[in-house]
Amino acid sequence: MVNSVLVVDDERTLAQNLQAYLQAQGLDVHVAHDGAGGIELAAKLAPQVIVLDYRLPDIEGFQVLEAVRRNRQCHFVLITAHPTVEVRERAAGLGVSHVLFKPFPLAELARAIFDLLGIERQHRATDTPAEGFVERRHNSNESFPLQLYDGSWVLADRRRNGAKPPGPDDDQLLTGE
Repeated sequence: MVNSVLVVDDERTLAQNLQAYLQAQGLDVHVAHDGAGGIELAAKLAPQVIVLDYRLPDIEGFQVLEAVRRNRQCHFVLITAHPTVEVRERAAGLGVSHVLFKPFPLAELARAIFDLLGIERQHRATDTPAEGFVERRHNSNESFPLQLYDGSWVLADRRRNGAKPPGPDDDQLLTGE
């Protein structure tokens, strides 16, 4: 049986990185970038686990969860950049046992999914970040909301008018020097 996962997240680069990482873990992974697309793909693919962002452009992640559960039973992992007590309590009330707050290590997401699938996770070379999973800017004027460093998502600096904001650079933040 193929272990099927659906990732529903509007941050395209993040969703693609999650898909690539989870596929490297041996999972069959599909992606939707909004709630309606997530509901449609869930009905079509019948995934065993849905990795669901709390805030989506069209509807709230919990609305996706409720719509999917009307038609079928599956497991959910909630991912959110809004780590409030209310979100955590509502997730628990809806039976979501795994909530990951952005930024989170990719290996932690894989552990949550394998736990929900009830299978032991095989440790793979991708447990440490590989070049293919690191988001990089192509030029200094591009900015992304998140970047992967040492297996964890961290907020990227925002470049305005080509100037770097004051303060330590990325290397200084990582090394503490």
